[in-house]
Amino acid sequence: MSRLFTKTKPVVSKIGERAKPEPKGQPGHIRIDTVHQGNLNGQKGVYHINAVDEIAQWEIVASVGRISEAYLVPVLEIMLAGFPFIIRGFHSDNGSEFVNHIVARLLNKMLIRFTRSRPRHPDDNGLVETKNGSVIRKNLGYAYIPQTCAKLLNEYHRDYLNPYINFHRPCFFPVSVIDHKGKIRKTYPYKMVRTPYERLKSLPQAESYLCPGVTFEKLETIANQMSDNQFAERMVKARSNLFQQISRFASRVA
Repeated sequence: MSRLFTKTKPVVSKIGERAKPEPKGQPGHIRIDTVHQGNLNGQKGVYHINAVDEIAQWEIVASVGRISEAYLVPVLEIMLAGFPFIIRGFHSDNGSEFVNHIVARLLNKMLIRFTRSRPRHPDDNGLVETKNGSVIRKNLGYAYIPQTCAKLLNEYHRDYLNPYINFHRPCFFPVSVIDHKGKIRKTYPYKMVRTPYERLKSLPQAESYLCPGVTFEKLETIANQMSDNQFAERMVKARSNLFQQISRFASRVA
C-alpha cells in the first residue's frame, strides 16, 4: 500500500505588494513598525507605533493599548495626517497588525501604495527598526508600561518627542559613492548631518511635497521657538513627570 504525502502550502496573503519601496528621492514613503513595551504578571504592556519617512527621516511615534484594528486604525489616521508632506507609500513587515483588509482599505482610500517586506530581505524595513532602538528605546526604555498609559504617552509624543526628533535631533543621511570595484556603497559624511526638518527643506522643489495648508514659514516658526538644547531640557523634564505617572499606574497593576 503506497502513501502520498504533500507539503503544507503556506497561506499567501494578497494584501500589500511584496516589494522594496522606491521613493526616488521624494519624501512621503514611510516605513512603519511596532514596538512592544514589556509584560508584567501576565499583563501585556502598551505598544508603540513608529513611522519614519525614508528620505527626510521625518518620524511620528504614537502608542496604543492593543494592536487590534479597533485600536490601531484611528491612531494610524492621526499619524499619517501628522506628516507635513503628502504620503505616497506605506511599507511594513508582514505582521498581521498592518497586513489586514481594514488597514488596506484605509490606505487605498488615501491613494497610498501599500508594500511589505520581501522574503529573505531582512533590510527592507531596516530604517524604522534602527529608529526603534535609537529613538523609542532610548527615550522610553524596555520596562513594562501598562496599556492604560497609552493616552499619557500620546500626549508626551505629541507635545515633546515628535517635535524634538523632527526639529531638534540631528540625523545622519547617506550618500552613495562608487568604489574602485564599481560597487555602490553608502557613506555618512558629517556635512550631511541635519534635522529631518532641515533635510526636508533642503530637497529640490521641497514646497511641492507639502500638504495643503502647510508652509515652510509655519514649520520654521515651530523650529525656532527654542534652541535644540532648550527643547531637549524641556523634554527631559516632561519625560520625568511621565515616568512618575506611569509608575503610579504600574503599582496599581502589580
